Amino acid sequence: MSAIEMSAIEQKEKELIQEFARYPDWESKYKHLIQIGEKTSHLSEDQKTESNLVRGCQSQVWLIADLDGDMVQYQADSDAAITRGLVALLTRFYSGVKPAEILQHQPNFLNDIGLSQHLSPTRSNGLLAMIRQIKIYALAFQSKLSARN
Repeated sequence: MSAIEMSAIEQKEKELIQEFARYPDWESKYKHLIQIGEKTSHLSEDQKTESNLVRGCQSQVWLIADLDGDMVQYQADSDAAITRGLVALLTRFYSGVKPAEILQHQPNFLNDIGLSQHLSPTRSNGLLAMIRQIKIYALAFQSKLSARN
């Protein structure tokens, strides 16, 4: 399948795998992940509410989603550097994508970039909780879009 025929999410996945392939070892990938979190705009204190907390994360993670036309836009923050990098990576990846694509997508890129193999069990559980919350928002927005039609 050529880049022209790829869906938006498939193209993002390919680019993300290539981005992390530039780093030769896990330590440099880890540093890159932290930098992604540092470069991402953080949520304001008034957005860090109980209702925006992602359940199932050891660190505090706040996630907000909006529907912009027919695309979902995510914003997030965390009180821990590595977790902030993880959630920033996910929000960057899933933002600008249609809800139906998000719901159909399996995040295999996490294995492809080596993330799944190098996270502690508690961080892995937190990562799954973040993905679950991203998909819950996508499901709600998909329902909203379906009701419009």
